[in-house]
Amino acid sequence: MIGILSLLLILPCVFVNGYLITNDVEYISKLPPPCSSEIYCHGRLLETIQLAHIYADSKTFVDMKLKQSPAKTLEIFDEFLSKNPDPSTEDLKKWVESNFEEPGSEFENWKPDDFTKNPAVLDKISDKSFRSFAYDLNGIWNDLGRKIKKEVHENEELYSIIYVENPMIVPGGRFREFYYWDSYWVLRGLLLSEMTHTAKGMLENFFSIVLRFGFIPNGGRIYYSMRSQPPLLTPMVKTYVDHTKDFEFAVKAVDVLALEFDYWMSNHTVMVKGHKMAVYGDKSSGPRPESYREDIETANGFTTDEDKEEHYSELKAAAESGMDFSSRWFVDAEGGNNGTLANLKTRSIVPVELNAILHWNAKIIAEFYGYAGNITKQTEYLEIAKQILDAVNEVLWDEETGAWLDYDLINQKNRPFFVPTNLAPLWMRCYDVTKREHIASKVMKYINNTRLDDYPGGVPTTLVKSGEQWDWPNVWAPLQHMLIVGLDNLGTKESKEKAQDWAQRWVLSNYLAYKESGHMFEKYMATELGGHGGGGEYEVQTGFGWTNGVILDLLDHYGNVLSSSGSNLNYLKH
Repeated sequence: MIGILSLLLILPCVFVNGYLITNDVEYISKLPPPCSSEIYCHGRLLETIQLAHIYADSKTFVDMKLKQSPAKTLEIFDEFLSKNPDPSTEDLKKWVESNFEEPGSEFENWKPDDFTKNPAVLDKISDKSFRSFAYDLNGIWNDLGRKIKKEVHENEELYSIIYVENPMIVPGGRFREFYYWDSYWVLRGLLLSEMTHTAKGMLENFFSIVLRFGFIPNGGRIYYSMRSQPPLLTPMVKTYVDHTKDFEFAVKAVDVLALEFDYWMSNHTVMVKGHKMAVYGDKSSGPRPESYREDIETANGFTTDEDKEEHYSELKAAAESGMDFSSRWFVDAEGGNNGTLANLKTRSIVPVELNAILHWNAKIIAEFYGYAGNITKQTEYLEIAKQILDAVNEVLWDEETGAWLDYDLINQKNRPFFVPTNLAPLWMRCYDVTKREHIASKVMKYINNTRLDDYPGGVPTTLVKSGEQWDWPNVWAPLQHMLIVGLDNLGTKESKEKAQDWAQRWVLSNYLAYKESGHMFEKYMATELGGHGGGGEYEVQTGFGWTNGVILDLLDHYGNVLSSSGSNLNYLKH
């Protein structure tokens, strides 16, 4: 695999209005595929199987284990096509089933050795129904635990999964492997469930991956290995250290965390109004292997190979954001957020939460270098944190709106469209604390102006009904947590009351859906209490790692006041 830094050194780049533009034809032609595998990432076999639509979910095929070596499999496939140059879908399915094993064959049976049936967090929950709900959520970790067989390490070429030594908790459903930003909320839940050993093992897995790849891939598959997700490893370690008081762990981890931080600052930044700011991106060619057919179909509207490659990169950049897909990333001819996936311009949007997260990273890394007694490094990262803070508040804060707004590099203006991430800096405390009262006043007016209390099931992801899963009316656990913790962090009476009200609403909605179905869902619906969401590329998934973690976290904080009757829910009093 070509190293990212090496790749950037040899490829032509141009600057327009101070922005780095990378849509040069020569550049595109030199981009590597998502990974080197001619089975799982690119090549005739992958294209043939995925376009045949053998499985409803394209991810199914690329998660299967090879029965023979890649070279032998490619040889057998060539022989198959030579005898049957136009195979039917049924013929292809039989061929796949003869040469691959079902998804999931990379795992061995495993139950967490630190599972506790009645963690202390349950004692904080006054409402009996919510306490029973939390008891069940605690038990779900057993269902979501995975341990990769040693055989995978010895025969990695037969698998698409990225081998890690320690067991992990996965999101659930089609998501059989770790996912990067999901793991932040999973880890918070595990620590509240007193599964400290499992949580530590997951962090150690991530350290090994950073040393191997230079960053954390989107998820634990090789076909994700050229893109990441919002960089929350450093906040994960901070959460672990705060919980365990294991400051030695922070000292041991800090150089690895600095390595990942440097990857983001070296490979994902543009200059905006004199500030260095981060964007999501992609440095590989071709469709996403796990959504190969879908990407080919959405690219059909583009006439040139270069335009199709641009589209693939926009899809992968949106996937790196974690919000795949959303009108948040649409830029139409007027600079609006109307359109379809053909209007994706993720790489040209400076996102609020990414820059606030990087500010948070720098502050934590400085703190950890302080534990190590490295004052030089501590000072260096405090200065970087200040620079990012200045950028976020000078470029993204909009005084009239009363929120932070993504910045459109194409039209050189802020995007005035609601997304919960417009308030993300409250979560990371990425603002001037001397202006806290002023910011709180503006933010509460923004919440009222956007009528976010109109939705019984939680704050919607956007106010645009596009059919994409990160748009209205869907509601997602990480964004609810981001909003609730952010408002609580502001510390004013009004903001803390709003945080508690939204926590009540979100926990109740999850509880009602669980009570009805027996499942925790990946996403829910803003328009009704207890409704689960829809839209996007795949069916609604159950499990669900980050949802469980967020509910446990909110019950830990608000468990003495939340009610399963909803009698203290302000929405119901209106």
